[in-house]
Amino acid sequence: MKTMEFKIFGTLIGVTGAKGQWNAFYLGNEGKRRAADFIVPNDLGEEEICDYLADLFHEHATQTNSEACRIR
Repeated sequence: MKTMEFKIFGTLIGVTGAKGQWNAFYLGNEGKRRAADFIVPNDLGEEEICDYLADLFHEHATQTNSEACRIR
């Protein structure tokens, strides 16, 4: 199962699965994962997830954390 990692305005988020069955979780600094309190719509393609997360968390953007990107 593929795992993607994103840094969305300073928050580390992981997404596993494939189109039709995405699972999201928060990544801790110590390598731990915890269940996310949001869903990634199953109809999104892999290339659309970063933009979706940026839209979802845009309220968390600050001058020092203004970037949403895939890191892995």
